[in-house]
Amino acid sequence: MKVLIIGGATASGKTAFAIQCAKQFDGEIVSCDSMQIYKDLNIGTAKPTEEERQQAVHHMINIVDAGDSYSVQQYVSSARKIIEDICSRGKLAIVVGGTGLYIRGLLYPYSFANAPKNSEIRDKYNCILQEKGKEYLFDLLRKVDPISCEKISINDTKKVIRALEIYETTGKPKSYDVCKNKPVYDSIFVALNPPREILYDRINKRVDKMFEKGLEKEIENLLNTGNVDRTSQSMQAIGYKEFFDYFDGKKSLEEIREVIKQNSRRYAKRQMTFFRGFENVFWFDTQDKDLALDYISKRLSNIDK
Repeated sequence: MKVLIIGGATASGKTAFAIQCAKQFDGEIVSCDSMQIYKDLNIGTAKPTEEERQQAVHHMINIVDAGDSYSVQQYVSSARKIIEDICSRGKLAIVVGGTGLYIRGLLYPYSFANAPKNSEIRDKYNCILQEKGKEYLFDLLRKVDPISCEKISINDTKKVIRALEIYETTGKPKSYDVCKNKPVYDSIFVALNPPREILYDRINKRVDKMFEKGLEKEIENLLNTGNVDRTSQSMQAIGYKEFFDYFDGKKSLEEIREVIKQNSRRYAKRQMTFFRGFENVFWFDTQDKDLALDYISKRLSNIDK
């Protein structure tokens, strides 16, 4: 089963390149973004526009209500069915996104999904939460599973406790890399790697454009529905969670803009580190798209043989 994976940091140009690949290799795009799954989160997630979605078929976008939670396991289950359908029709499945945990879940079977539940351990950490607070609890997780801390909000204490429970019951962190297992797909993995100064400039300009498009109004509309509040999983996304300091009168709108830029740049750095943990990734600069397309074409031909 042929699968093309396109990874990279936020604002690195993944969407445009994925559309180009879909056109050239007769493919359909499977979004691999933990926030583009949410309905009505359009501006802050840099979701593909209607025009972009008309150029290529996109899947796994706008599938969850903004007030709902969504797990890696749910994503993997749904995305795998879509990938199978795409391939059954003789087309190329193109998985594109910056959520490395989702991509790893697609490529390799996870072991932590079936980790046994232990009420005693869970009660222990709930007591720690009540006695010492969420910051102390989060620091406990950071010591044993720093990768999960990048994916779990400090406010989502239920997930923090579950991650600690997994570590204590299995001896492995929730983010345990199971790359030694046989990959689920015969995949071609490419990742965009623009120079850092160019990437950071793109991130800064993207944030400015989000504000121009009405990011503040988008968040206000979401909160006014009554189905979304500041504890919702969707509101933990960069570009959304920062606004609560503005709504609370703690920071000005311009300060929020700069914090979002800073958090986005830091997230991009973490994304690149995560993707470098994968094997057999073909890295390329955004100026070398033709080289990347040639690489993909040759790999597809080799797989066919």
